[in-house]
Amino acid sequence: MALQITEACTYCAACEPECPVNAISAGDDIYVIDAATCTECVGFSDSPACAAVCPAECIVQA
Repeated sequence: MALQITEACTYCAACEPECPVNAISAGDDIYVIDAATCTECVGFSDSPACAAVCPAECIVQA
């Protein structure tokens, strides 16, 4: 269970502070999600918080 950020990422950083398990970090050109850490916000929210705030809608199922 994990999400990924596509190349459509605008590097806005809106997603990073929303992650309750700190699975999102800045990559070279786009933000990246650590699949081993990502819980899709299970136990924290009804839906992935990062996807809810992403203006580019580039966070998808891995």
